[in-house]
Amino acid sequence: MSVFLPSLFGGALIGLSAVMLLLLNGRIAGISGILGALVSGTGLAVNLAFVLGLMLGPLAYLSVFGQWPAVEIEAGWPLVVLAGLLVGFGTRMGSGCTSGHGVLGLARLSPRSIAAVATFLAAGILAVTALRAVAP
Repeated sequence: MSVFLPSLFGGALIGLSAVMLLLLNGRIAGISGILGALVSGTGLAVNLAFVLGLMLGPLAYLSVFGQWPAVEIEAGWPLVVLAGLLVGFGTRMGSGCTSGHGVLGLARLSPRSIAAVATFLAAGILAVTALRAVAP
């Protein structure tokens, strides 16, 4: 069970922050929307606090578990940057990101979020299957 504790802790924090933002501000915790509003200068205090909270997450992990979270990225920077741009484009095209649709949209039984999450999962399964076929 201790192997799953960091993931459980992280998931609980994501859920808690999403519920707090919804109950206290009446807003959905969609990271792409929050970041977009921050860049455009809308709701600076709340959006900046939320983004800073996300960036301080690894420090919270360090204080609870006594080590940095393990992160391994095997791709080079050009591929990481391209992937980030594609994700950003996709979140604009899909009217939200996995956090907004997957965490709160599904909890609210939003039909648009159910369709979006099904699309995210199908695209992920397809991408992994294709990559495994190309580089076994």
